[in-house]
Amino acid sequence: MIKLYRFLLFLLRDARTMMVLMVLTGLLAGLSSVGLLAVINKLINGGAATSELLAVAFIGLALLKVGSNYLSQLLLVSFAQKTILKLGMDLCWKVVRAPYRTLERRGPHEILATLTDDTNALAWAVNGLPGLAINVAILAGCSLYLAWLSWQAFVVVVVLAVLGLLGYRQLYQRVLQSSLAVRDSKGVLFEHFRSLTEGMKELMLHRGRRETFVEEDIRQAADALRRHNLIATKQYLVTDSWTQVLFYGLIGVILLLFPRWLALAGESLTGYAFAMLYMIGPMWGLLGMVPTLSRGQVAVEKIEALGLALDEGGREGGAERPVAQGRHCVEFSRAVFAYEAKGDDERSFSLGPLDLSIRSGELIFIIGGNGSGKSTFVKVLTGLYLPQEGQVTLNGEVITPETQDWFRQHFAAVFSDFYLFKKLLGLDPSLVAKQADGWLKTLRINHKVTIEQGEYSTVQLSQGQRKRLALVTAMLEDRPFYVFDEWAADQDPQYKDVFYGELLPDLRARGKGVIVVTHDDRYFHVGDRVLKLDDGRIVEASTGAAFPGAQRSALHVKPVSRSSA
Repeated sequence: MIKLYRFLLFLLRDARTMMVLMVLTGLLAGLSSVGLLAVINKLINGGAATSELLAVAFIGLALLKVGSNYLSQLLLVSFAQKTILKLGMDLCWKVVRAPYRTLERRGPHEILATLTDDTNALAWAVNGLPGLAINVAILAGCSLYLAWLSWQAFVVVVVLAVLGLLGYRQLYQRVLQSSLAVRDSKGVLFEHFRSLTEGMKELMLHRGRRETFVEEDIRQAADALRRHNLIATKQYLVTDSWTQVLFYGLIGVILLLFPRWLALAGESLTGYAFAMLYMIGPMWGLLGMVPTLSRGQVAVEKIEALGLALDEGGREGGAERPVAQGRHCVEFSRAVFAYEAKGDDERSFSLGPLDLSIRSGELIFIIGGNGSGKSTFVKVLTGLYLPQEGQVTLNGEVITPETQDWFRQHFAAVFSDFYLFKKLLGLDPSLVAKQADGWLKTLRINHKVTIEQGEYSTVQLSQGQRKRLALVTAMLEDRPFYVFDEWAADQDPQYKDVFYGELLPDLRARGKGVIVVTHDDRYFHVGDRVLKLDDGRIVEASTGAAFPGAQRSALHVKPVSRSSA
């Protein structure tokens, strides 16, 4: 219940007044219901001497009940919508500010499940809070009313109720565990759905793969979700049945045993039976919230597992630190980053220790075989990973978790697994429109794509063309360092010539630090240095001049025209 308690604290943090007011109106509605119960019992058992007073009390309490219930529900609409919006936005901010490695380990399917299923579960929990307050108020008021009628009978009822609730607690734990299993099953199914959409071409080209994937993987995941949902429902029904047995058992004790054990007046006995029957609805409503609150509690635990905390602020406050101006130098000093081993038979991969400096105005090529550590190096270089040993500095300043985001703002990158946004996010459309047109012409893609109101007219292009658009976006960001991970792998020779012979030298001439992961050795002489990685270490460092001349005649290095870009 600690996670649920933290969730309630999160709700109180930014909407305390609204939350308290909503709960108070719910309590008022509940207490007015109890007052109506007492008045009705008094009228039934004969209150002729005060019938007019009871009539006024009945009308007043009825109006109070209706009005407070209406106000509580009205407040709910405003509170719930505001809270759900804030919760979704906070989670989005937490995702983009969470450690990249944490999100990478969890996988896109878990993040998607959190932003959809978990957020929805928390929204349902928020929506149930007014009803929860009303039902608690009714049960508390009825308990006080029963104690007022006969404290001896009330003690017996409390003892029996406590014994029944102990059994309910054991059943509730089983419901909670089943809810966890349901959530895990949804995560697995989300992962298969992602494979279905991203691997559509491969599935269509191979009937056996398609049939196995749909009939085995998806069916098994869907069947597991169905099975866990059924188990959770059965366990909830058992819990619900237990509460019904408990209530009817209490009513039986009141009607059959209390007259023999206790000297209760007729009004008290009627009041007890009437109150217990009246409490069944609120109690079932309260217990009906158990699955909703359980799913909310599971959602909180899943959100926490992603490294996101509901009781922490969403978007960081304060002024953002600007990107450093002038000449820059990134230095690796005995920097090490290691992946954890996934199994007993698999050793962890380690990058480093690396000692390296990259300065403004340098063009560096990174080479190496598959698994040599090139992608990991790029992630450490751009600040997506922080070294676990040693350090990375920018202009002599050590990069820490507090300055990591600031450090990342010095890099523009096109990763091998890049994502292309259609909109030029974070850029002023009025300032970049002309530059963007120039870059589209330079990359020979202006006949396919135009810039319309700050976004590309289309991104439904071939992989090579999409990479050229990603390169346009990177150029428009105008960062001190540029990183290109296998950018030219999907390009025709003419575009490779533009990339290596025009764009890269132009970036270097403009004082940018340029790092290119590539296998195109015919262009290495354009660079200042060529670094070879093997098993996470730099095993060879050469100058661009070490790759001479036979290909130079095929490549004419020239700066990009300022008029076109």
